[in-house]
Amino acid sequence: MDHAAAAGPRLILASTSPYRRALLERLGLAFETQAPGCDEESLKSELQGATPEEVVVQLARAKAASVAAKAPEAIVIGSDQICLFEGEILGKPGTKRRNILQLLRMQGKSHALLTAVSLILGRERREHLDRTTLLMRPLDEAQIETYVERDQPMDCAGGYKLELAGIGLMERLQTEDPTAIPGLPLLWLGAALRELGLAF
Repeated sequence: MDHAAAAGPRLILASTSPYRRALLERLGLAFETQAPGCDEESLKSELQGATPEEVVVQLARAKAASVAAKAPEAIVIGSDQICLFEGEILGKPGTKRRNILQLLRMQGKSHALLTAVSLILGRERREHLDRTTLLMRPLDEAQIETYVERDQPMDCAGGYKLELAGIGLMERLQTEDPTAIPGLPLLWLGAALRELGLAF
């Protein structure tokens, strides 16, 4: 899929995520989207014992590398995000019930979103890790059920959508780049893409 015009190398987003696609569109660049060809679950198994920061960076790198191998002339963007709660990496809930139970564990407590980006152009690679710290306000099960029914966030790291009603679950958050929260830190990415020759 192609998006708006731009000057410079071909740009590929190694993702099928509608959230990341919408974020990248905000830079006004021409880009394509391609599904990454890496096995995330297999890679996660290989990374047992790695720190959460290492895991998320390796996943972003693997996504970018799988597409860059077929398009060495292009700038390829790979990104990944994990939710870290009490030292545990929380996956996407997948079902409403798991989503509700996950948010019940997290309510009234702090957690972090780790968002990694890997840019590959030929043999050149640039990487970035953004950490957002969030404090969820105290919530009861009925409030959480109402929220999950409204936003349907089962496919999101953390089990909420801050860009929608999920912001109402939070008491406060701290981040260097608010666009990292939905999955693609545009402040760093824009600067890195300009350094790699994209004019915008």
